[in-house]
Amino acid sequence: MRLSRLLLTPQDVDAPERVRRLRRLGLGERAEPEFDAFADRLAGLAEVPYAMVTFVQEHRQYFAGLHQPDDRPLTAPADPDGESGEPARHLGREYGFCPHVVVRRKALVLEDVRDYSRFAGNPLVDEAGVRSYLGAPLMDGTGIALGTVCALDVRPRPWGRAGLDTIKSLAAELAERITVRERGDAERA
Repeated sequence: MRLSRLLLTPQDVDAPERVRRLRRLGLGERAEPEFDAFADRLAGLAEVPYAMVTFVQEHRQYFAGLHQPDDRPLTAPADPDGESGEPARHLGREYGFCPHVVVRRKALVLEDVRDYSRFAGNPLVDEAGVRSYLGAPLMDGTGIALGTVCALDVRPRPWGRAGLDTIKSLAAELAERITVRERGDAERA
């Protein structure tokens, strides 16, 4: 066991209910153009190379919306898609930052992730070069944190209050879109 590996995945008591809710909503199993467009928009607003709409399940995170540079796709050892040449769409729950946001149900601002020992040994930091993170939970109408919207950069970033307000606003906007989509599906059924 490597002692430098301090990845402390938070206990997620809501995971079973979240997974049931994601299945009912049909989310977290496939890429969706609407979410990719949302991630593209977020990357542009935040001026970052990586942005995601992430749904957090019991054992993995799924990037239903993904913006990343063609020449620097995110990969990690737990990513089974890493060898396929396709964009990495999922990652083990033990990696990254989004599971922390979902469990906390609060936005997370990491101006330099290397300043936080809990993320030491994280392949996104050590191998992909991620240095800063900004994420907010996607809270649905039932009070479940379905996942996150997040922005990542390869350099430390002083996100500031403006960054925090932006990510929270975008998360609320996307959560509302998901609610409207669910209502529309229920009316058609």
